Amino acid sequence: MTFEYLANIATGYLLGSVPFGLVVGYLWLRQDIRKSGSGKTGATNVLRTAGKLPAALVIVGDISKGAVPALLGRFLWDDAGVAAAGAAAAIAGHIWPVFAGFRGGRGVATAFGGILGLTPVVAVIFPILAALVLVSTRYVSLMSITVAPIAALIVLAGAIAGWQPWPYVGYVLVAVALIEYMHIPNMRRLIAHTEPKIGKGGSRPATG
Repeated sequence: MTFEYLANIATGYLLGSVPFGLVVGYLWLRQDIRKSGSGKTGATNVLRTAGKLPAALVIVGDISKGAVPALLGRFLWDDAGVAAAGAAAAIAGHIWPVFAGFRGGRGVATAFGGILGLTPVVAVIFPILAALVLVSTRYVSLMSITVAPIAALIVLAGAIAGWQPWPYVGYVLVAVALIEYMHIPNMRRLIAHTEPKIGKGGSRPATG
């Protein structure tokens, strides 16, 4: 049992550390994507600095980083706890990637990938919620910091009702904690009305 946890945590962290945003940034712009916009490697910063197609490639890659260890835990190890631990490790790898100097993204797409791999029926709710927030506000950061806690509540309700394994609750709590922590600068800018809306802000120097 311990080996299964350690193996999937290591797999999740290493997969999470694959810097798709950094790679795509070099391919499209011939520069480190972290030098512009938010200074992160996630799809939002890639959209601001490189455009829609590279951002789409990054978001698919980042989602897959969370989904793969979740699926491995479920179907290879047949253990909900192992699946949840690997998916959580993938978020940590995305935020603090060993392959990119421990400077990555904020973990939102990878966290969604974990939900997708753990409980795909629940996961289909979140693109709808995300779209509603984005259309009404145009703030990706606001979408992230509001939809993530809703995800946790839905998974918690599912566990209480007996529809979801309790380790999945542990996963969403870790995911929410990491996402909210990584968005503290965004929260401050939202309060100050200086947060850039989706697709804007890519030309300014990286701000963190």
